[in-house]
Order: sequence, then structure tokens, then C-alpha cells
Amino acid sequence: MWPKTLRQARRLIVLVVGMTLLLAGIVMLITPGPGLLVIVAGLSLLAAEFVWARRLLDKIKAKSSEVGRTIFDSYKK
Repeated sequence: MWPKTLRQARRLIVLVVGMTLLLAGIVMLITPGPGLLVIVAGLSLLAAEFVWARRLLDKIKAKSSEVGRTIFDSYKK
């Protein structure tokens, strides 16, 4: 009984902290602060427990890599 309860408690803590980071990051997109960095940190934390967060984080990584390549290629020319 204890291992299941501890696993659920850990999952709840990860959910609360991760969502708090996500919301803070979204607010920081409008106000001063490192919004994108905090959003990625929140998704990274959530991805440890939730598949939907892992998929979203993978999409963000792929898109940021594509943007970085585009910027690099524009400077090469």
C-alpha cells in the first residue's frame, strides 16, 4: 500500500510544481523574465511523469532546432 501511495504523492507534487512553472513561464512571456526557459523547465519536470508533456517537449526541441538551423544558415550566406 505504501509504495503506491508514495508514487501517487510524487506524481501529485511533480504535477503541482510543473504546472506552477508552466504558468509562471506563460506570465513571463508578457512580463519581464525568462519565460521560454521557465516553460521548458516546467515541461521537463512534467515529462518525467506524463507522456503528454514528453511529446510536447519533443516538439519544442525539434522546432527550436529547426529555428536554430535557419538562423545559422542565414548568417552563413
